[in-house]
Amino acid sequence: MKKFDKDRLILAAGGPVLAIAVAMVLTSVVLIASGRNPVQPYTLMFEYAMHSDIQVLIVNQAATYYLAALAVAVGFRMNLFNIGVDGQYRLAAMVAALVGASVSLPGPLHILLILLVAMLVGAFWAGIAGLLKTTRGVSEVVSTIMLNSIATSVIAYLVLPAQFGEQRGNNLTTGEIPESGWFPGIDLGAAGEIYGFVVVAVLCGVLYWLVLNRTRFGFDLRATGASESAAIASGVDARRMVLTSMLISGAVAGLAGMPVLLGDAHTYSLDFPAGIGFTGITIALLGRNHPAGIALGALLIAFLDKASATLDYNGYEKEIATIMQGLIVMAVVISYESVRRYGLRRQQQKVGEELAAAAASASAAGTGADTGEGPKNRKEVSA
Repeated sequence: MKKFDKDRLILAAGGPVLAIAVAMVLTSVVLIASGRNPVQPYTLMFEYAMHSDIQVLIVNQAATYYLAALAVAVGFRMNLFNIGVDGQYRLAAMVAALVGASVSLPGPLHILLILLVAMLVGAFWAGIAGLLKTTRGVSEVVSTIMLNSIATSVIAYLVLPAQFGEQRGNNLTTGEIPESGWFPGIDLGAAGEIYGFVVVAVLCGVLYWLVLNRTRFGFDLRATGASESAAIASGVDARRMVLTSMLISGAVAGLAGMPVLLGDAHTYSLDFPAGIGFTGITIALLGRNHPAGIALGALLIAFLDKASATLDYNGYEKEIATIMQGLIVMAVVISYESVRRYGLRRQQQKVGEELAAAAASASAAGTGADTGEGPKNRKEVSA
Protein backbone atom coordinates (compact mmCIF):
# COMPACT_ATOMS: atom_id res chain seq x y z
CA MET A 1 0.00 0.00 0.00
CA LYS A 2 1.33 3.40 -1.00
CA LYS A 3 2.26 5.62 1.94
CA PHE A 4 0.18 8.79 2.32
CA ASP A 5 2.30 11.82 1.45
CA LYS A 6 1.09 14.75 3.55
CA ASP A 7 3.55 17.20 2.03
CA ARG A 8 2.40 16.37 -1.48
CA LEU A 9 -1.23 17.00 -0.53
CA ILE A 10 -0.30 20.35 1.06
CA LEU A 11 1.63 21.42 -2.04
CA ALA A 12 -1.20 20.37 -4.36
CA ALA A 13 -4.04 22.01 -2.44
CA GLY A 14 -2.14 24.86 -0.80
CA GLY A 15 -1.93 27.11 -3.86
CA PRO A 16 -5.64 27.12 -4.82
CA VAL A 17 -6.88 27.29 -1.23
CA LEU A 18 -4.53 30.16 -0.40
CA ALA A 19 -5.49 31.99 -3.60
CA ILE A 20 -9.22 31.76 -2.84
CA ALA A 21 -8.69 32.80 0.78
CA VAL A 22 -6.58 35.80 -0.21
CA ALA A 23 -9.13 36.82 -2.85
CA MET A 24 -11.95 36.68 -0.30
CA VAL A 25 -9.98 38.73 2.22
CA LEU A 26 -9.08 41.38 -0.37
CA THR A 27 -12.67 41.52 -1.64
CA SER A 28 -13.85 42.01 1.95
CA VAL A 29 -11.36 44.86 2.32
CA VAL A 30 -12.85 46.50 -0.79
CA LEU A 31 -16.35 46.10 0.67
CA ILE A 32 -15.30 47.60 4.00
CA ALA A 33 -13.62 50.53 2.23
CA SER A 34 -16.89 51.21 0.39
CA GLY A 35 -18.88 51.07 3.63
CA ARG A 36 -20.52 47.70 2.92
CA ASN A 37 -20.97 44.53 4.97
CA PRO A 38 -17.93 42.35 4.14
CA VAL A 39 -19.70 39.04 4.85
CA GLN A 40 -23.28 39.39 3.64
CA PRO A 41 -22.54 39.16 -0.12
CA TYR A 42 -21.00 35.71 0.35
CA THR A 43 -23.97 34.60 2.47
CA LEU A 44 -26.42 35.85 -0.16
CA MET A 45 -24.63 34.05 -2.98
CA PHE A 46 -24.43 30.75 -1.08
CA GLU A 47 -28.12 30.91 -0.19
CA TYR A 48 -29.01 31.72 -3.81
CA ALA A 49 -26.91 28.79 -5.05
CA MET A 50 -28.94 26.39 -2.91
CA HIS A 51 -31.82 26.62 -5.39
CA SER A 52 -31.84 23.63 -7.75
CA ASP A 53 -32.38 25.71 -10.90
CA ILE A 54 -29.31 27.84 -10.09
CA GLN A 55 -27.28 24.68 -9.49
CA VAL A 56 -28.23 23.49 -12.97
CA LEU A 57 -27.09 26.80 -14.45
CA ILE A 58 -23.77 26.52 -12.55
CA VAL A 59 -23.11 22.99 -13.81
CA ASN A 60 -23.95 23.96 -17.40
CA GLN A 61 -21.68 27.01 -17.26
CA ALA A 62 -18.91 24.97 -15.65
CA ALA A 63 -18.94 22.53 -18.60
CA THR A 64 -18.04 25.33 -21.01
CA TYR A 65 -15.40 26.71 -18.65
CA TYR A 66 -13.96 23.24 -18.11
CA LEU A 67 -13.38 22.58 -21.81
CA ALA A 68 -11.83 26.02 -22.33
CA ALA A 69 -9.53 25.47 -19.35
CA LEU A 70 -8.49 22.02 -20.64
CA ALA A 71 -7.51 23.63 -23.94
CA VAL A 72 -5.36 26.15 -22.06
CA ALA A 73 -3.90 23.42 -19.83
CA VAL A 74 -2.69 21.38 -22.81
CA GLY A 75 -0.60 24.36 -23.85
CA PHE A 76 0.59 25.03 -20.30
CA ARG A 77 1.88 21.46 -19.93
CA MET A 78 3.93 22.08 -23.06
CA ASN A 79 5.10 25.46 -21.68
CA LEU A 80 2.97 27.20 -24.32
CA PHE A 81 0.66 30.12 -23.52
CA ASN A 82 -2.33 29.73 -25.82
CA ILE A 83 -4.18 33.00 -25.29
CA GLY A 84 -6.14 32.39 -28.48
CA VAL A 85 -8.63 29.90 -27.03
CA ASP A 86 -11.34 32.57 -27.10
CA GLY A 87 -10.96 33.21 -30.82
CA GLN A 88 -10.56 29.50 -31.58
CA TYR A 89 -13.73 28.51 -29.75
CA ARG A 90 -15.89 31.31 -31.21
CA LEU A 91 -14.76 30.75 -34.78
CA ALA A 92 -15.23 26.99 -34.38
CA ALA A 93 -18.73 27.47 -32.94
CA MET A 94 -19.72 29.82 -35.75
CA VAL A 95 -18.51 27.55 -38.58
CA ALA A 96 -19.97 24.46 -36.87
CA ALA A 97 -23.30 26.27 -36.54
CA LEU A 98 -23.23 27.19 -40.24
CA VAL A 99 -22.53 23.60 -41.27
CA GLY A 100 -25.04 22.21 -38.79
CA ALA A 101 -27.81 24.50 -40.06
CA SER A 102 -27.13 23.75 -43.73
CA VAL A 103 -27.25 19.93 -43.68
CA SER A 104 -29.85 17.35 -42.76
CA LEU A 105 -28.60 14.05 -41.35
CA PRO A 106 -29.75 11.41 -38.86
CA GLY A 107 -29.26 12.54 -35.26
CA PRO A 108 -25.97 10.88 -34.26
CA LEU A 109 -24.31 11.62 -37.61
CA HIS A 110 -25.48 15.24 -37.53
CA ILE A 111 -24.02 15.77 -34.06
CA LEU A 112 -20.76 14.03 -34.98
CA LEU A 113 -20.40 16.21 -38.08
CA ILE A 114 -20.87 19.39 -36.04
CA LEU A 115 -18.33 18.24 -33.43
CA LEU A 116 -15.82 17.24 -36.10
CA VAL A 117 -16.12 20.60 -37.85
CA ALA A 118 -15.71 22.46 -34.55
CA MET A 119 -12.57 20.51 -33.64
CA LEU A 120 -11.03 20.89 -37.09
CA VAL A 121 -11.66 24.66 -37.20
CA GLY A 122 -10.28 25.13 -33.69
CA ALA A 123 -7.21 23.02 -34.51
CA PHE A 124 -6.67 24.90 -37.78
CA TRP A 125 -6.80 28.32 -36.09
CA ALA A 126 -4.43 27.25 -33.32
CA GLY A 127 -2.22 25.47 -35.84
CA ILE A 128 -1.46 28.81 -37.52
CA ALA A 129 0.20 29.98 -34.30
CA GLY A 130 1.96 26.61 -34.01
CA LEU A 131 3.38 26.88 -37.51
CA LEU A 132 4.53 30.45 -36.94
CA LYS A 133 6.35 29.37 -33.78
CA THR A 134 8.02 26.28 -35.25
CA THR A 135 9.00 27.80 -38.60
CA ARG A 136 9.63 31.47 -37.77
CA GLY A 137 10.06 31.52 -34.01
CA VAL A 138 7.06 33.81 -33.48
CA SER A 139 5.87 33.81 -29.86
CA GLU A 140 2.52 32.02 -29.50
CA VAL A 141 1.44 34.77 -27.09
CA VAL A 142 1.71 37.44 -29.79
CA SER A 143 0.30 35.33 -32.63
CA THR A 144 -2.71 34.01 -30.70
CA ILE A 145 -3.63 37.51 -29.48
CA MET A 146 -3.55 38.74 -33.08
CA LEU A 147 -5.53 35.70 -34.25
CA ASN A 148 -8.24 36.50 -31.68
CA SER A 149 -8.79 39.86 -33.36
CA ILE A 150 -8.74 38.31 -36.82
CA ALA A 151 -11.26 35.65 -35.72
CA THR A 152 -13.61 38.36 -34.47
CA SER A 153 -13.46 40.11 -37.84
CA VAL A 154 -13.92 36.87 -39.79
CA ILE A 155 -16.98 35.98 -37.70
CA ALA A 156 -18.48 39.46 -38.18
CA TYR A 157 -18.01 39.11 -41.94
CA LEU A 158 -19.39 35.59 -42.32
CA VAL A 159 -22.59 36.26 -40.34
CA LEU A 160 -23.55 39.17 -42.60
CA PRO A 161 -26.80 38.50 -44.51
CA ALA A 162 -24.85 39.01 -47.75
CA GLN A 163 -22.67 36.04 -46.79
CA PHE A 164 -24.04 33.20 -44.65
CA GLY A 165 -25.95 34.97 -41.88
CA GLU A 166 -29.61 35.71 -41.28
CA GLN A 167 -31.10 38.94 -39.95
CA ARG A 168 -33.36 38.36 -36.95
CA GLY A 169 -34.50 41.65 -35.47
CA ASN A 170 -31.38 43.51 -34.40
CA ASN A 171 -29.34 40.33 -34.28
CA LEU A 172 -27.43 38.34 -36.88
CA THR A 173 -27.44 34.55 -36.70
CA THR A 174 -26.25 31.56 -38.70
CA GLY A 175 -29.70 29.98 -38.84
CA GLU A 176 -31.05 27.35 -36.45
CA ILE A 177 -29.61 23.86 -36.38
CA PRO A 178 -32.30 21.19 -37.01
CA GLU A 179 -33.38 19.15 -34.00
CA SER A 180 -31.39 16.18 -35.26
CA GLY A 181 -28.25 18.17 -34.43
CA TRP A 182 -29.23 18.95 -30.85
CA PHE A 183 -27.32 17.17 -28.11
CA PRO A 184 -29.81 15.51 -25.72
CA GLY A 185 -29.73 16.79 -22.16
CA ILE A 186 -30.69 15.50 -18.72
CA ASP A 187 -34.19 16.77 -17.84
CA LEU A 188 -34.59 17.57 -14.13
CA GLY A 189 -38.14 18.88 -14.36
CA ALA A 190 -38.70 22.25 -12.73
CA ALA A 191 -34.97 22.65 -12.05
CA GLY A 192 -34.25 22.74 -15.77
CA GLU A 193 -32.07 20.66 -18.03
CA ILE A 194 -28.39 19.82 -17.62
CA TYR A 195 -26.53 19.91 -20.91
CA GLY A 196 -25.75 16.42 -22.13
CA PHE A 197 -22.37 17.79 -23.18
CA VAL A 198 -21.45 17.92 -19.48
CA VAL A 199 -20.79 14.17 -19.79
CA VAL A 200 -18.57 14.78 -22.81
CA ALA A 201 -16.64 17.41 -20.85
CA VAL A 202 -16.01 14.90 -18.05
CA LEU A 203 -14.83 12.30 -20.57
CA CYS A 204 -12.47 14.87 -22.09
CA GLY A 205 -10.97 15.43 -18.64
CA VAL A 206 -10.44 11.68 -18.15
CA LEU A 207 -8.87 11.39 -21.61
CA TYR A 208 -6.61 14.37 -20.90
CA TRP A 209 -5.31 12.69 -17.74
CA LEU A 210 -4.81 9.31 -19.40
CA VAL A 211 -2.94 10.74 -22.39
CA LEU A 212 -0.64 12.91 -20.28
CA ASN A 213 0.12 10.34 -17.60
CA ARG A 214 -0.23 6.95 -19.27
CA THR A 215 1.13 7.35 -22.80
CA ARG A 216 4.53 7.93 -24.41
CA PHE A 217 3.14 11.00 -26.17
CA GLY A 218 2.10 12.49 -22.83
CA PHE A 219 5.54 11.82 -21.37
CA ASP A 220 7.22 13.46 -24.36
CA LEU A 221 4.89 16.45 -24.07
CA ARG A 222 5.59 16.95 -20.38
CA ALA A 223 9.32 16.38 -20.87
CA THR A 224 9.48 18.96 -23.67
CA GLY A 225 7.55 21.45 -21.58
CA ALA A 226 9.89 20.92 -18.62
CA SER A 227 13.11 21.20 -20.64
CA GLU A 228 13.16 21.43 -24.41
CA SER A 229 16.92 20.90 -24.65
CA ALA A 230 16.78 17.78 -22.46
CA ALA A 231 13.88 16.41 -24.51
CA ILE A 232 15.79 16.97 -27.76
CA ALA A 233 18.81 15.21 -26.27
CA SER A 234 16.62 12.19 -25.48
CA GLY A 235 15.37 12.00 -29.08
CA VAL A 236 12.12 13.96 -28.92
CA ASP A 237 11.23 16.17 -31.89
CA ALA A 238 10.48 19.40 -29.99
CA ARG A 239 9.08 21.26 -33.01
CA ARG A 240 6.66 18.46 -33.79
CA MET A 241 5.55 18.41 -30.15
CA VAL A 242 4.93 22.18 -30.19
CA LEU A 243 2.81 21.96 -33.34
CA THR A 244 0.94 18.88 -32.13
CA SER A 245 0.21 20.48 -28.77
CA MET A 246 -1.19 23.61 -30.41
CA LEU A 247 -3.38 21.49 -32.69
CA ILE A 248 -4.75 19.49 -29.76
CA SER A 249 -5.27 22.66 -27.71
CA GLY A 250 -7.21 24.23 -30.59
CA ALA A 251 -9.30 21.10 -31.13
CA VAL A 252 -10.33 21.06 -27.46
CA ALA A 253 -11.01 24.80 -27.65
CA GLY A 254 -13.34 24.07 -30.56
CA LEU A 255 -15.44 21.91 -28.25
CA ALA A 256 -15.80 24.69 -25.65
CA GLY A 257 -18.71 26.29 -27.51
CA MET A 258 -20.61 23.04 -28.02
CA PRO A 259 -22.45 22.89 -24.66
CA VAL A 260 -24.23 26.16 -25.46
CA LEU A 261 -24.54 25.62 -29.21
CA LEU A 262 -25.92 22.07 -29.09
CA GLY A 263 -27.63 22.24 -25.71
CA ASP A 264 -29.33 25.64 -25.69
CA ALA A 265 -28.84 28.24 -28.44
CA HIS A 266 -28.81 25.90 -31.49
CA THR A 267 -27.44 28.82 -33.49
CA TYR A 268 -24.52 31.23 -33.46
CA SER A 269 -25.42 34.88 -33.06
CA LEU A 270 -23.69 38.11 -32.13
CA ASP A 271 -24.64 37.62 -28.47
CA PHE A 272 -22.95 34.22 -28.27
CA PRO A 273 -20.84 34.06 -25.06
CA ALA A 274 -17.43 35.71 -25.43
CA GLY A 275 -14.40 35.89 -23.15
CA ILE A 276 -14.63 32.19 -22.25
CA GLY A 277 -11.03 31.58 -23.34
CA PHE A 278 -9.64 34.16 -20.92
CA THR A 279 -11.71 32.69 -18.09
CA GLY A 280 -10.23 29.33 -19.04
CA ILE A 281 -6.75 30.71 -18.35
CA THR A 282 -7.81 31.64 -14.80
CA ILE A 283 -9.32 28.20 -14.21
CA ALA A 284 -6.32 26.31 -15.62
CA LEU A 285 -4.02 28.29 -13.33
CA LEU A 286 -6.30 27.77 -10.35
CA GLY A 287 -6.57 24.03 -11.04
CA ARG A 288 -2.81 23.66 -11.61
CA ASN A 289 -3.50 21.98 -14.99
CA HIS A 290 -4.92 18.90 -13.25
CA PRO A 291 -8.35 17.73 -14.51
CA ALA A 292 -9.80 17.44 -11.00
CA GLY A 293 -8.44 20.84 -9.96
CA ILE A 294 -9.73 22.38 -13.18
CA ALA A 295 -13.20 20.93 -12.48
CA LEU A 296 -13.28 22.55 -9.04
CA GLY A 297 -12.02 25.83 -10.50
CA ALA A 298 -14.68 25.75 -13.23
CA LEU A 299 -17.43 25.15 -10.66
CA LEU A 300 -16.11 28.00 -8.48
CA ILE A 301 -16.02 30.55 -11.32
CA ALA A 302 -19.41 29.37 -12.59
CA PHE A 303 -20.78 29.77 -9.06
CA LEU A 304 -19.48 33.35 -8.89
CA ASP A 305 -21.00 34.09 -12.30
CA LYS A 306 -24.47 32.72 -11.61
CA ALA A 307 -24.84 33.36 -7.89
CA SER A 308 -23.80 37.01 -8.23
CA ALA A 309 -27.15 37.75 -9.89
CA THR A 310 -28.77 37.89 -6.46
CA LEU A 311 -26.54 40.77 -5.35
CA ASP A 312 -28.40 43.24 -7.56
CA TYR A 313 -31.64 42.54 -5.70
CA ASN A 314 -30.05 43.02 -2.28
CA GLY A 315 -28.33 46.39 -2.64
CA TYR A 316 -24.95 45.07 -3.78
CA GLU A 317 -23.31 45.38 -7.17
CA LYS A 318 -22.89 42.03 -8.91
CA GLU A 319 -19.50 43.26 -10.10
CA ILE A 320 -18.28 42.19 -6.65
CA ALA A 321 -17.99 38.68 -8.09
CA THR A 322 -16.01 40.03 -11.04
CA ILE A 323 -13.64 41.79 -8.64
CA MET A 324 -13.19 38.53 -6.79
CA GLN A 325 -12.41 36.65 -10.00
CA GLY A 326 -9.76 39.21 -10.87
CA LEU A 327 -8.28 39.02 -7.39
CA ILE A 328 -8.15 35.22 -7.68
CA VAL A 329 -5.94 35.58 -10.77
CA MET A 330 -3.56 37.88 -8.91
CA ALA A 331 -3.63 35.72 -5.78
CA VAL A 332 -2.90 32.57 -7.79
CA VAL A 333 0.49 33.91 -8.87
CA ILE A 334 1.43 34.97 -5.35
CA SER A 335 0.12 31.87 -3.60
CA TYR A 336 1.72 29.41 -6.03
CA GLU A 337 5.09 31.10 -5.64
CA SER A 338 4.71 30.96 -1.85
CA VAL A 339 3.78 27.27 -1.99
CA ARG A 340 6.67 26.56 -4.37
CA ARG A 341 9.14 28.16 -1.97
CA TYR A 342 7.64 26.25 0.94
CA GLY A 343 7.97 23.00 -1.02
CA LEU A 344 11.60 23.77 -1.83
CA ARG A 345 12.41 24.50 1.83
CA ARG A 346 10.57 21.37 2.93
CA GLN A 347 12.44 19.25 0.38
CA GLN A 348 15.77 20.63 1.55
CA GLN A 349 14.77 19.96 5.15
CA LYS A 350 13.83 16.35 4.39
CA VAL A 351 17.12 15.76 2.56
CA GLY A 352 18.97 17.18 5.55
CA GLU A 353 17.05 14.89 7.91
CA GLU A 354 17.82 11.85 5.76
CA LEU A 355 21.53 12.71 5.61
CA ALA A 356 21.60 13.22 9.38
CA ALA A 357 19.88 9.88 9.93
CA ALA A 358 22.35 8.13 7.60
CA ALA A 359 25.30 9.73 9.41
CA ALA A 360 23.90 8.68 12.79
CA SER A 361 23.41 5.12 11.55
CA ALA A 362 26.98 4.96 10.23
CA SER A 363 28.29 6.35 13.51
CA ALA A 364 26.35 3.74 15.51
CA ALA A 365 27.73 0.96 13.33
CA GLY A 366 31.27 2.23 13.88
CA THR A 367 30.75 2.41 17.65
CA GLY A 368 29.52 -1.17 17.67
CA ALA A 369 32.68 -2.34 15.92
CA ASP A 370 34.91 -0.50 18.46
CA THR A 371 33.18 -2.15 21.45
CA GLY A 372 34.00 -5.63 20.21
CA GLU A 373 30.55 -6.52 18.92
CA GLY A 374 31.93 -6.75 15.40
CA PRO A 375 34.75 -9.22 16.17
CA LYS A 376 32.38 -11.31 18.33
CA ASN A 377 30.05 -11.68 15.42
CA ARG A 378 32.93 -12.60 13.14
CA LYS A 379 34.02 -15.36 15.56
CA GLU A 380 30.50 -16.76 15.54
CA VAL A 381 30.53 -16.79 11.76
CA SER A 382 33.93 -18.53 11.53
CA ALA A 383 32.82 -21.05 14.15
